[in-house]
Amino acid sequence: MSTTRLVLLDVVGLTPKLLRYMPNLSALAHRGWQAELGTVLPAVTCSAQSTFLTGAMPASHGIVGNGWYFRDVGEIHLWRQHNRLVEGDKVWEAARARVPGYTAANVCWWYAMGASTDITVTPRPIYHADGRKSPDAYVRPPALHDELVGALGEFPLFQYWGPTAALRSSEWIIGAARKVLAEHHPDLVMVYVPHLDYDLQRFGPDAPQAAQAAREVDAALGPLLADAQNAGATVVALSEYGITPVRRPVDINRLLRTEGLLEVYTQAGMEYLDPWTSRAFAVADHQVAHVYVNDSQDLPRVRELLGELTGVDEVLGREEQAKYGIDHPRSGELVVTAEPDAWFTYYYWLDDDRAPDFARGVEIHRKPGYDPAELFFDPADRLAKAKAGLNLVRKKAGLRYAMSVVPLDPTCVRGSHGRLPDRPEDGPVLLCSVPDAEPGGALGATEVHDLLLRLQGIGVPEGVRR
Repeated sequence: MSTTRLVLLDVVGLTPKLLRYMPNLSALAHRGWQAELGTVLPAVTCSAQSTFLTGAMPASHGIVGNGWYFRDVGEIHLWRQHNRLVEGDKVWEAARARVPGYTAANVCWWYAMGASTDITVTPRPIYHADGRKSPDAYVRPPALHDELVGALGEFPLFQYWGPTAALRSSEWIIGAARKVLAEHHPDLVMVYVPHLDYDLQRFGPDAPQAAQAAREVDAALGPLLADAQNAGATVVALSEYGITPVRRPVDINRLLRTEGLLEVYTQAGMEYLDPWTSRAFAVADHQVAHVYVNDSQDLPRVRELLGELTGVDEVLGREEQAKYGIDHPRSGELVVTAEPDAWFTYYYWLDDDRAPDFARGVEIHRKPGYDPAELFFDPADRLAKAKAGLNLVRKKAGLRYAMSVVPLDPTCVRGSHGRLPDRPEDGPVLLCSVPDAEPGGALGATEVHDLLLRLQGIGVPEGVRR
């Protein structure tokens, strides 16, 4: 059975209103079609991607956010990478079951490590024995690693996230995808393009910088789109969420601490969240937070406190979580959503002098919640950029360094996501390069899985899918 090759682009933060600045992506819709795309709660990368690839809601595939409290080890982890965290068959596995010899490549979609794709490329720093961290990527098959580095240079980790996050990381990813497409010819190439995420969070989706970012990423995608067209491949470009304006950070953990529900422990004058002894704490993830409550007798009180907190929209218990398809054992006893112009910080300390040292750095794996302030140099520190430059010199010299340049004032953040969109123009969108299989004006996130199979000419057996 032959299949149509497919290039699946995840253009983070893409919305219908941004397409006016993006002629290359708009041309996809002109040749084929465009649809409003539904998302999931929380509307964040890991949850949405897992729904697209499995056709299931978070209640089934288990990815309830970009991170959660791992109850079995008593630790909060964000941005884990192993694919086995995602429960259920992925789209390429469903394709392989119907088409022997079907091949798939993952270029920087999440939960890539340990996945059953034939080709895998994902950011993975080198963690040296002396504590240094060097940019690199995990690549499979191993020989492809040196081919990509030889052609594109080392993976630009410091342009992938942090205060220096910029177009270069998306250009590297696009370059890797072009090389994989041209030289390995997989049936499916999945490509994650993060550039819009940066300035839309820094400046807001309506700022001039957002329009410029849209122009930049569209221009960078041009060669890959041309390659796909020349190869006769179908292209699907979609987004996980839209970024909307925000102005109010909400300190949910500080409320729980002030009320005597969250506990910390102290080392070297720094305070660390203590999930083992806390009666309640939140894992903040953009505009959604999972609140873990150790004793069910505390639930009514915690729910009341959260409902009265300025900036909170909804407080969802297990019954309400089921209505949104997020009632998985990994979810908090309560799930909280923010009002449209608000978002949740992870901060739990009450005095910045007691903040842990990782709070001022780019430490996505150590912070017990998402921190968009990592996209900024601390405006209160006039030497922050100079310090960052000096640290890069130390890195190149093989010396240890600490990148302590991130502000502790979160009011600089101007864009966020996570709650379900209030308007279609602010939500995700799906574009397809061919007119076949058009679903109409709207498509649900759980429908993407089967759409991708149909676009490749792979039928879905009656009664198999949800």
